[in-house]
Amino acid sequence: MTESTDDDAGLFRTSYDLATGEETLAHYEEWAETYDREIGVDNGYAQPARCASALASVLPPGESTRGVAPRCGAIPRLLDVGCGTGLSGLALHDAGFTDLDGCDFSPPMLERAAATGVYQRLFEADLNAGLAVTDNTYDVASAVGVFSFGHIRPSALRDVLRVVRPGGAVVVGLNDHFWDEGDFPAELDAIEADGSATVAFREHGDHLPGAGVQGWVVVLVKPEG
Repeated sequence: MTESTDDDAGLFRTSYDLATGEETLAHYEEWAETYDREIGVDNGYAQPARCASALASVLPPGESTRGVAPRCGAIPRLLDVGCGTGLSGLALHDAGFTDLDGCDFSPPMLERAAATGVYQRLFEADLNAGLAVTDNTYDVASAVGVFSFGHIRPSALRDVLRVVRPGGAVVVGLNDHFWDEGDFPAELDAIEADGSATVAFREHGDHLPGAGVQGWVVVLVKPEG
């Protein structure tokens, strides 16, 4: 489920206070109707476009990753994890990643994502409980605004990597609040240390500029074979 923010009438900052899956689900069910306006319009959500651009710089649509051809013809097959209302999917589609599936914890968010028309398939998923997806199913995956307090634990990144084929890539966008807490950078270090993936791209920049929030974009590439 994609990220959050706060103005006087919005639901942004309260999403930093979420502690359980039940609280998270209820919060995003309430937020689904106004999410795009508050995040995308009022606060200028920058991470979807930043993540799509970073992923395209590592795995350009229509090209191979390190010489490994995408399975689905010229277009890599991509899973948008925590797709929310589809803001990330729209940015990925605009960047050329047009073979898109999406999943999210919140059914109302998935209904909004379906209305974008960019996804081939949408399904419910609780990433903390593990994705019901076969190993190596996708060429690439994205998790934009998914790793945050009360949302998805950093250890779930390994399950996202699991569903991506050898030589494939995963892009993650997250805010400074969660990055600075420390567990996510530590998980990245552990993933690199045990050879599960390498960090091919890491950049700090705008997250929600309208709310004065900065964040990170990271692209990981799995080893081949």
